[in-house]
Amino acid sequence: MSRWRPPAEKSTALVTPEGHARLKAELDELWRVRRPEVVRALSAAAAEGDRSENAEYTYRKKQLGEIDRRVRYLSKRLQELRAVDTVPSDPGAVYFGAVVEVEDADSGECATYRIVGPDETDAARGWISIDSPLARALLKKRVDDELEAALPGGVRRFAVVSVNYPAAGSATP
Repeated sequence: MSRWRPPAEKSTALVTPEGHARLKAELDELWRVRRPEVVRALSAAAAEGDRSENAEYTYRKKQLGEIDRRVRYLSKRLQELRAVDTVPSDPGAVYFGAVVEVEDADSGECATYRIVGPDETDAARGWISIDSPLARALLKKRVDDELEAALPGGVRRFAVVSVNYPAAGSATP
């Protein structure tokens, strides 16, 4: 069995201004705070002597590698991302950044989702990636439109109840 995997699909390079600020803050915190702390701890562990049996040294090397990997990823990703801070010309339809309330046609339950970039999804807050099947099905829909989405649990039917766009600087759905 080979380890080859097909390359991952390219994700959409859109992000909300709040998401862009969060990613920049994470990069800054990793580079200016966490990495120097780990480098100091690694130096102290290396000074203890035999590195082959030094668990602290091994742990800190792995931790530094993880931080460096994340810093490289964020540095490249932030250059690709485009922060979208404008409301679309047709605010009655679902586009990137929209807060959409949908009703499940089968159960009658309502749920609220915000369509955001793939780097800022948060299921607990109801933030779904624009690349997700539900968001793709919602795009360009309006209030009272019905849609079908092929979700991992099977095909589900929804009706759009409301479409809103949060004010600039507001991160709440």
